[in-house]
Amino acid sequence: MDQQKLNKQRLIMQTIEFNTIDKASKMLKPFALKLTKDNEQANDLLQETMLKAITNREKFTQGTNLKAWLYTIMRNTFITNYQRLARRNTFIDSTANLHYINSSDNVVDNKAYANFTIQDINQAISKLDDTYSVPFMLHFKGFKYHEIAEKLEIPIGTVKNRIHLARKELKDSLKQYASH
Repeated sequence: MDQQKLNKQRLIMQTIEFNTIDKASKMLKPFALKLTKDNEQANDLLQETMLKAITNREKFTQGTNLKAWLYTIMRNTFITNYQRLARRNTFIDSTANLHYINSSDNVVDNKAYANFTIQDINQAISKLDDTYSVPFMLHFKGFKYHEIAEKLEIPIGTVKNRIHLARKELKDSLKQYASH
């Protein structure tokens, strides 16, 4: 009887842990996308993060911030993977100067495509009504929503709405770059 209770309690704990992990993975996905800028790599990073979290769950202190702990694991995993990739693409020149040469920089890029892209973005922004472009540009420059609200003397909800609408309009007018 005691063994049945113990097994049932383990099953309940596993269910609770799985639900917590499932919720955590959903909240971490946007951060993974922000770091990797690629959906497949974001999924891999998320999976690796969750595996590390499960493997090292005894290191988590109950009562502390689980979300912050998981974000730290993800950030550190991303940095480690990035450094590993950079080391793999770097070799040492064995001449007397011993220069470090990054082998992925062999391609010459004249930046023409980037210049056209910047021109198109600036043109799309200039076509926005000032009502939307001003809060959008302030946000783009790094101002927080509440700072923009204070500066423009409008409610914070209005700031968020205007920035959202500006992004939506820019996304529509720059559709040709959606696949890049």
